[in-house]
Amino acid sequence: MSKIIIANWKLNPSSSADAKKLAKESDVKGLVIAPPFPFLEFVASIIKKAKLGAQDLFWEESGAYTGEVSGTQLKGLCVEYVIIGHSERRMNLGETDEMVAKKVAAAVKDGLIPILCVGETREQNDKNKAVEVIEQEVRIGLSRIAGITSEIIVAYEPIWAIGTGNPDTPENMLKMVKLIQETAGRLNLKVRCIYGGSVKAANAEEFLKYNEIEGALVGGASLRGEEIKEIVKIAAKY
Repeated sequence: MSKIIIANWKLNPSSSADAKKLAKESDVKGLVIAPPFPFLEFVASIIKKAKLGAQDLFWEESGAYTGEVSGTQLKGLCVEYVIIGHSERRMNLGETDEMVAKKVAAAVKDGLIPILCVGETREQNDKNKAVEVIEQEVRIGLSRIAGITSEIIVAYEPIWAIGTGNPDTPENMLKMVKLIQETAGRLNLKVRCIYGGSVKAANAEEFLKYNEIEGALVGGASLRGEEIKEIVKIAAKY
């Protein structure tokens, strides 16, 4: 299976004109573009080669949930992938492992491919708790879909590496892949593992050259069309 690159635009860009320009520049096969919710339908009408992702979803289909978006609504906008449990939501908005698990289950039920994000803080890493944290986040995050055969992606994003310009090492990522695969295996699940955290064209190949690392979740670098296309080009070599 080909490697996959996820472009997480986060809360960017600020205008539809800029979103249009970036979508056109980034429209290549092998890329999933996850823009802010207001631009989903707009980006869907522009891209021809890339696929569409969302940055979150809610676990209920409808009801009195102000500000939330359901999997069914996302499917109606041609969304195929959805990022779930990103550390920025866990830390800034208080998302728990249990909430993340419900979102993963909702995504699968609605025919979306979940991208479950897991990762430890610098403090947790320094206290040698990374393995404990990742095992728990994977185990609980996937607990409601045990035994399914749908495609599942787990993105290991060490929180201390996100946006810092200092990525993890490929060697540690390979250890995390093994941990994630073993944890998922105990739930009778097969998952694809990708890396995230200060990924850019200059370091992408260090990770993507390994068969076990099946892609990358890219933040800041995804806001530069030529940069993200170069990362996709690197991924296509493997």
